[in-house]
Amino acid sequence: MGNNKSALVMSAHAADFVWRAGGAIALHQKAGYDVTVVCLSYGERGESAKYWKKGDVTIDQVKSERRKESEAAAKALNIHDIQFFDLGDYPLEMDREAKYRLVDVIRKVQPDFMMSHSFYDPYNTDHSYVTKALLECRMIAQAWGHNPGEKILGAPQVYLFEPHQTEQMQWKPDVFLDITEVWDQKRAAIECMQGQEHLWTYYTNLAQNRANHFRRNSGGQAGGKDAKYAEGFQSVFPRTVSSL
Repeated sequence: MGNNKSALVMSAHAADFVWRAGGAIALHQKAGYDVTVVCLSYGERGESAKYWKKGDVTIDQVKSERRKESEAAAKALNIHDIQFFDLGDYPLEMDREAKYRLVDVIRKVQPDFMMSHSFYDPYNTDHSYVTKALLECRMIAQAWGHNPGEKILGAPQVYLFEPHQTEQMQWKPDVFLDITEVWDQKRAAIECMQGQEHLWTYYTNLAQNRANHFRRNSGGQAGGKDAKYAEGFQSVFPRTVSSL
């Protein structure tokens, strides 16, 4: 990595980082961060129905299409680096080797913050599984005894991005991020995800709704910032401050 600040975004499937953190990614890249995205699977089994419904298609062909979509979205968001672990989905599972592979990425990136899915998702257990694995790998990356001699990880904040059916996921945002200035990039990335076109409008509406929450919580009629698009996040660890 260079001298820039950095961030690491975990995506269970090929499109998750786009819907849930595309604005944060583009905004921080614009601010000079090096953002790395790790896609643990392509979502080839469970999140690619549009391709399977066409018939006469192989799993490798579906993977190839989803990878092309992700790479195009990464380009739209100006992502520094995107990596594909190709671990499979439904279910997504990580053995010790895969976890150590992720630890290697974490130590190389040395992220100032990390992003992942909600702790709980009964509709898609791949999502919550990834966050559990990420926290475990974060712990390992902090251990002096794991591959002694390597630079260990500090204590980066982990932000949980918004799940699809928020009220069912026990997810409560404590951060709203104004992504208005990079919305065009996020929308372009959204439109790269041809396999899930049914979600384009949903996540556009969600960004507008979260912008309303941003405005209300930044002063409202008393002078709040006029955000038009925003993303919500839930922090995992306490945030240390010198003043309020």
